[in-house]
Amino acid sequence: MDKLDAVSACAGLLPLTIGALSVEELDAGLITSVTPFEGASGSELSRALGMSFPAPLQTSMDGDARCVWVGRGEALLMGRPADANLGKYAAVVDQSDAWAVVTLKGEGGADALARLVPVDMRLVAFDVGATVRTQLGHMNASITRLDGDTFMIAVFRSVAGTLVHDLATALEAVAARG
Repeated sequence: MDKLDAVSACAGLLPLTIGALSVEELDAGLITSVTPFEGASGSELSRALGMSFPAPLQTSMDGDARCVWVGRGEALLMGRPADANLGKYAAVVDQSDAWAVVTLKGEGGADALARLVPVDMRLVAFDVGATVRTQLGHMNASITRLDGDTFMIAVFRSVAGTLVHDLATALEAVAARG
């Protein structure tokens, strides 16, 4: 019988450094889709989440865990298992193996993203903790600004190779300017 080995979504593709920018795979831990049921109380939901359900275009944090808004009435809980009580207030689905999550770090990261997304990613327009669900090239992506010059990018696992290719092309273009 063959032995199957688990590999991450970006195994063999990352890390990548071009100029002042780097892309690394992020171990986001467990990733759980959370979609509140109609009429679910915000306080009950927040208590079960261990943090507030994020407002549109925002994230919530509790220690190393984060809850990232990914669309109307949907968020991804990252970094810890969902509390058993959360299922009383929301549809809860483990999606840990469905996502490729990377960080883009370094000065000029917003410039690289500007080549790939139809959203204003300038640091003055996209605050720390802000998140957006958008197109990155031709892929659906969730992009969150983690801190000064660091962005978290999540795409479906099946397009991890395309994400790395598109980011490399954008990083090369930014590096060529300098």
